[in-house]
Amino acid sequence: MGNIIMLDISDIRRLKFDVLVIGAGGAGLSAAIAASQEKGIKVGLVCKSLLGKAHTVMAEGGMAAALGNVDDRDDWKIHFRDTMRGGKMLNNWKMAEIHAKDAPARVRELEHWGAVFDRTKNGLINQRNFGGHRYPRLAHVGDRTGLEMIRTLQDHGIHQGIDIHMECTALDITKDKSDRVSGIVCMYRETGEFIIFETKSLIFATGGAGKSWEVTSNSWEYTGDGYGMAYEAGAELIDMEFNQFHPTGMVWPPSVKGILVTEGVRGEGGIMKNSEGKRFMFDYIPEKFANETADTEEEAARWLKGDKDARRPPELLTRDVVARAINTEVKAGRGSEHGGAYLDIATQRNSEDIKKKLPSMYHQFKVLAELDITKQAMEVGPTCHYFMGGIKVDAETSMTTVEGLFACGEAAGGMHGANRLGGNSLSDLLVFGNLSGKKAVEYSKGLKSYPKINDEDIKHIIKKATSILNREKGNNPYIIHEDLQKNMQYNVGIIRTKKEITDGINTIDDLKSQFENVKAPGSSQFNPGWHEALALRNLLISSEAVSKSALLREESRGAHTREDFPDERKEWLKYNIINKKGKNGKMETIKQNRNEPDPELKRIANSAIEELDNEVKKDHNKLTSEV
Repeated sequence: MGNIIMLDISDIRRLKFDVLVIGAGGAGLSAAIAASQEKGIKVGLVCKSLLGKAHTVMAEGGMAAALGNVDDRDDWKIHFRDTMRGGKMLNNWKMAEIHAKDAPARVRELEHWGAVFDRTKNGLINQRNFGGHRYPRLAHVGDRTGLEMIRTLQDHGIHQGIDIHMECTALDITKDKSDRVSGIVCMYRETGEFIIFETKSLIFATGGAGKSWEVTSNSWEYTGDGYGMAYEAGAELIDMEFNQFHPTGMVWPPSVKGILVTEGVRGEGGIMKNSEGKRFMFDYIPEKFANETADTEEEAARWLKGDKDARRPPELLTRDVVARAINTEVKAGRGSEHGGAYLDIATQRNSEDIKKKLPSMYHQFKVLAELDITKQAMEVGPTCHYFMGGIKVDAETSMTTVEGLFACGEAAGGMHGANRLGGNSLSDLLVFGNLSGKKAVEYSKGLKSYPKINDEDIKHIIKKATSILNREKGNNPYIIHEDLQKNMQYNVGIIRTKKEITDGINTIDDLKSQFENVKAPGSSQFNPGWHEALALRNLLISSEAVSKSALLREESRGAHTREDFPDERKEWLKYNIINKKGKNGKMETIKQNRNEPDPELKRIANSAIEELDNEVKKDHNKLTSEV
């Protein structure tokens, strides 16, 4: 195609699907598989890179599901309670309920499809402890759980008759006169060839936008494409201020800074130390959290006093607490040699156990950092890892505020509230990927014909994309992206203030102006500069939504920390923050009242752990007697 603008769209290839999924991570594959199980439904799957190359593989520790295989006291109610409390009660109540109830079935389904889980002595799926979870709940495959999940879904999915398009970038959604989704325009990265997908329903499983920050565990694909395209199509974004900084990313060497160090290291007994050799996490246990979590008042007191024999190690506090603790230690001058903290598993477990339980971590540090974690402590620090916010969806259908557009996984907001518990991401992908696939089929079957695509919309999308190639001169997309990352890292990072966020928004406005005149030299055949420029729009939309939401929420809650508003404020529990495109084309950011939860769900979330334990025992006894 070269760099010629193709305004004659008659030669562009068109394909039709009943359900089209954008994104082929755990959520996208789950959605495509669920949709393809319905006879007579034609399903397409578009992925930006290669099939199986997704951020899902970075979720190493396990998938959370109340199977009760290691501790039979576990139950969906306790998982639901942990999820709500971890999310600081800002979660979508219904989504948290659906997740807790359905996760065990989805994990067993994955096992049925061939996932090779670690096993208990009785041959059941093994489960490990993880931060914020009351009982051992994470079904795992060593520290390669995400990889095994992708392998299993991919292996099962390719036999389902799904039409897969790899290395294909989605550009923008088209809608019919009734404002329903009618299709999407995409581009093959290798050739620059455009393709038009006509579809009755569209599912976004596009992941997050971690590449907005300088230090991130996310790979190059995570540029907020779903957020940007959905926003431009009129969908609402929700709670974008809640960006999880995983407490443990690699700190050294610089070439690997931000690469994830699984929470499984701490789940297997790893401890955090500062430069003075002190196990500092005992200094950061919130008193309220200790009293709520401990079995007895005596245990809570021992925990708060720093008793190393207390049952629950403080390293397994929720991710927001651990990340802020490391950040505080570094700022106080007690950080590790290269500006993080030391994570020590070597003194806690023997060499054989470490290699068996954490093979990927052993290999990762050995190869990338020339460090033997069976003998030496790792240097770790906070890294931007996950978006709790995302595209606003209906809890029971996964449909967005645009008819025919669905979203699941990290692309969708609401499930995790203000802070995601480790392990909830993988089961979230399975549960809501499955749900969105089924509901998209229901929606598609309800349409008598394909919604009509407006050819002028197609021309507009293609012209906008190719204008980047056809300018004689313009701004460098790589420099704009680098400036955006520095801005977000400094002004909208792990600790935020009004002045910094305001400066960040002003910088984003300036970068948006620069983007209007962005230029990528060369032709449309595999042109990384062009791909970078195309991703910039979505990165800028995502960053603006994060920044404006962070400015509006004047409190600290979960992963959102305002130094100028250091405490949770009760009145802010009433609101979600919504970003949407205004009639003037500018982003509107508003507070929206949250729906009142079902009284029974509210009771469960606020129940004391002893009360729930007794309730679960009664349920189990009743079920056993009935059997």
